[in-house]
Amino acid sequence: MAKTKKQGGRGRATVETVGADVDGGRAELVPDRDRPRGFTLLIDSAPQSHVDLDDPTYLEFAYQRRLGHIADLVAPPGRPVQALHLGGGAFTLARYVAATRPRSTQQIVEIDAPLVQLVRRELPLDGSWRIRVRGGDAREGLAKVPDGWAELIIADVFSGARTPAHLTSTEFAAEVRRALRPGGFYAANLADGPPLSYVKAQIATVRTVFPELCLTADPAVLRGRRFGNAVLLASDHELPIAELTRRAATDPHQGRVEHGRALADFTGGAAPVTDASAKPSPAPPPSVFE
Repeated sequence: MAKTKKQGGRGRATVETVGADVDGGRAELVPDRDRPRGFTLLIDSAPQSHVDLDDPTYLEFAYQRRLGHIADLVAPPGRPVQALHLGGGAFTLARYVAATRPRSTQQIVEIDAPLVQLVRRELPLDGSWRIRVRGGDAREGLAKVPDGWAELIIADVFSGARTPAHLTSTEFAAEVRRALRPGGFYAANLADGPPLSYVKAQIATVRTVFPELCLTADPAVLRGRRFGNAVLLASDHELPIAELTRRAATDPHQGRVEHGRALADFTGGAAPVTDASAKPSPAPPPSVFE
């Protein structure tokens, strides 16, 4: 596990930060002072994931809780699902699904092999979980998934705190739709700030493929007052808007759900993004991580 040191005179072990150079920069696993086996993954000082090895159902970050709500609602409680995670991080959501839906079959696609090695070594997965970690680019990994295999696809891919351009297009969204079975959920973690041009373009892009969409975020982010995360949920079937709204409203950091006419008004005249016009998501301002 992670390195430890002894506190003076008490014989109590305290966990040190573990660092390693990975493809994405300098990765650090920082101990959580409130949770004995909790860790936050930072890459170049930017928080990426949080994991509690003693309680994989605990989701520290607000956007991860929103993704957890979606995982809870994709099928009846406790039923195993087939889930695809594009972007690995510390495997937080895969751990959550494995703990809340035993016998689920999951795949993780993560391009950063040194990061995968660090997480596997310091934050090992339970050997009984049916989780397969594949190396490689998220879109290339998605292309290898059989038609209709997944009930849940979560896209949470960042390179240098930005989502790569080729994961933001209508062509990418069409590949997601191909790999998702009817009634399945596609959830994407989006990061943006005022005037939210990227988020609005992503709504327009995903709407070309999926008829049902909603967006969940902190109200201050939705109002364009600060940079932050928004979770986009899409499906070819009706979404559980009422229950998702209730869960978001009762989170420690309350979220708001936009859908239907309100979401269309929010999106305005944003145009869909294609492979030819795609750009990475905007870089967060330095103050976000201070």
